[in-house]
Amino acid sequence: MAQIPFWRRREFLKVASTTTAAVAAGGALPAATPRFRTSLCDLLGVEYPIVQSGMGGVAGPALAAAVSRAGGLGILGCAHVAPDEVLKRIRAVKALTDRPFGVNLLLHTDMWPPADMSRVPDTVVSAVQTALNRFRERLGLAPSFTRPAGLPDIVPASIEVILEERVPVFSIGLGKPPADLVRRFQANGAKVIAMVATVDDARAVAETGVDALVVQGHEAGGHRSTWVKRPSAQHADVGTMALVPQVAKAVKVPVIAAGGIATGAGVVAALALGAKGALLGTRFVATRESMAADFYKQALVGRDGDSTVITDAFTGLYARVLRNTFTTEYGAPALPGYVQSRAARDIFEAAAARKDGEYYPMWAGQSVGLIHDLPAAAEVVLAVVDEARAVLKSLAGDVSLA
Repeated sequence: MAQIPFWRRREFLKVASTTTAAVAAGGALPAATPRFRTSLCDLLGVEYPIVQSGMGGVAGPALAAAVSRAGGLGILGCAHVAPDEVLKRIRAVKALTDRPFGVNLLLHTDMWPPADMSRVPDTVVSAVQTALNRFRERLGLAPSFTRPAGLPDIVPASIEVILEERVPVFSIGLGKPPADLVRRFQANGAKVIAMVATVDDARAVAETGVDALVVQGHEAGGHRSTWVKRPSAQHADVGTMALVPQVAKAVKVPVIAAGGIATGAGVVAALALGAKGALLGTRFVATRESMAADFYKQALVGRDGDSTVITDAFTGLYARVLRNTFTTEYGAPALPGYVQSRAARDIFEAAAARKDGEYYPMWAGQSVGLIHDLPAAAEVVLAVVDEARAVLKSLAGDVSLA
């Protein structure tokens, strides 16, 4: 795959910046903006086949709206968000743009319904708190030996809010939606997209009637998109290059590639594999509109792709993050999904207050090695599109079929 020299990428960013001012204010893309479309654009009502991952704690209204204004599909991350806050964030996006956007929820079996903490053995709770107390001591926190509370049962009410607000796209992470839920959204005028990480899961989710599948390769940052925790980090662990064409062949719905994609060249590669578009996560964490803490954003710049690791230490579910002291030294079993993160919340809050990335979860994919700056989200969308078009032109002039 042809790569665009770095000096030309900077050129693309300069071009993108001239357009960013218009779209950032809610304006339309200039009429002269070159087209780069696939059938996914028609399905979702967007200009470009670029989807922003609905990352919880990162993808707020400003980011989702900025991506949508720039011609992609912005997705609001609403995992673990109370229903009234979900409503507030949806209306904030609507105030910033009239373009299509999505809202993401997690439908993991540990969350919907919440896992029963009474079934977790005391020995596991003790082991978890003992490991966490080592970190608490270093951060000047009091030790804890208590059993963490379970998760609140907020997913059903959040679903109702999204339906009532007639959000154009319902995005599902870590979950297989019931077919009747998919039909409810579709009857309400919404498209439904869901993320999968294996061919078998793709077939199962496609049977529910979703409109498109996000196919998450091994390289992707954040949680492994399965609705039941797998036995180890080596399960549901297929690379994007191998997984996307297998899923594209196995299902009839459009496929959106995810994992290791942060550039226009990556988008073109995804299309060549049979995808109709690409979902970018880590690249959008490292933008000005991202809700990620500044020290987290800065930690993404100038890394290489070997800086990440898959661990369940932060949330109890396997996820790709930047390797740090927490991931390296934790060494204990994990509580059920997201109960683990509730147990460690005081540690994460203290680390954030100190801007200490060694004890803080920083979700990142292997594409982190492609991130060298912190631009506006619209600049990312437009630069990716410009580079993709240039790659396609380069291939047309360089590849001979004679």
